[in-house]
Amino acid sequence: MDMNSLKDTVKNILGSAGVEINGDKPWDLQVHNDDFYKRVLSGGSLALGESYMDGWWDAKELDQFFFKILSSSVPEKIKKSPAVWWSMMKAKVLNPQKGKRAYDVGEAHYDLGDDLFERMLDKRRVYSCAYWSRASNLEEAQKNKLDLICRKLGLKEGMRLLDIGCGWGALVKYATENYGVSAVGVTVSKDQYETAKKVTKGLPVEIRYTDYRNLDEKFDRIVSVGMFEHVGSTNYRSYMETVNRNLKDNSLHMVHTIGRNTPAKAGEIDPWINKYIFPNGQLPSLSQIARSAEGLFVIEDVHSFGPHYDKTLMVWKQNFEIAWPQLKNRYDERFYRMWNYYLASTAGSFRARAIQLWQVVFSKKHTEEYISIR
Repeated sequence: MDMNSLKDTVKNILGSAGVEINGDKPWDLQVHNDDFYKRVLSGGSLALGESYMDGWWDAKELDQFFFKILSSSVPEKIKKSPAVWWSMMKAKVLNPQKGKRAYDVGEAHYDLGDDLFERMLDKRRVYSCAYWSRASNLEEAQKNKLDLICRKLGLKEGMRLLDIGCGWGALVKYATENYGVSAVGVTVSKDQYETAKKVTKGLPVEIRYTDYRNLDEKFDRIVSVGMFEHVGSTNYRSYMETVNRNLKDNSLHMVHTIGRNTPAKAGEIDPWINKYIFPNGQLPSLSQIARSAEGLFVIEDVHSFGPHYDKTLMVWKQNFEIAWPQLKNRYDERFYRMWNYYLASTAGSFRARAIQLWQVVFSKKHTEEYISIR
């Protein structure tokens, strides 16, 4: 195909979503390199993200561009790129979340630097969806989310809590200070491990740098927040079995996770996100979560609040852009474009309801009546 034909093909695809090439609407694509058309048609979502990082195109409101695209029939019109098929084939042979690979995401993402996350997130450094009901700012919304989790888990003084993927220690700190529990937090990020130890110093909290599968002890309550996305469909059942082994009878477990609307096959992931943001990650569907828990737990409550993540991401994006003058001495322009693309594209995905945010509460054996809390 010649350049005009390639351009017309992309124009027609985007046009069905109300997006124009070099149009005047804030979500329209401004193309700076005509090689973009061939690159994106042959390379799919990976090429779309990489060409943006390379400065080949822009959109004034990148989040709205993705909202328009994902709210339309465009995704069905575009064939899967070779990169997607390759990742799926690898996953049939390899388990990308097993063993030492579990630590890849810690090194590639969560260990990027304190300066980045301190400026982008709230003061507690909570890196998961905030809960905006009755909140007017990010600090309040994240505090609301931490308290919502503690109340749903029915935390009481003297209980022992396990936080799988504890981040920088915000939840275990909040729970011990406000609900009188003791806690263990595990993480595969060295930076999170060191920071979480500092922020919980003097509290009945133990932070461990280890994979959750190494645990073999009993807890009154177990929670994972923004961690199940890194488990992988091959390992969902073993995750639930690990939790079951470490959870006392008559107890509760919560999974707070981003999810997709249909089940993913092993290795079915977005190649751009996998390469640049969250290596080896995979979003679960609600049916996959439910199946993985069958025979081990009773599902007591499912709470969906994906639109709250759209708002959270847009606040993070604003914070990142405001902080960029202080960050650019350490990170280059390509990183700036990559990070903006990550935040904006994910916000647009939640806005289009292409992805969701769920809190699922499970009980193990003869638990007293669970009261759903909102």
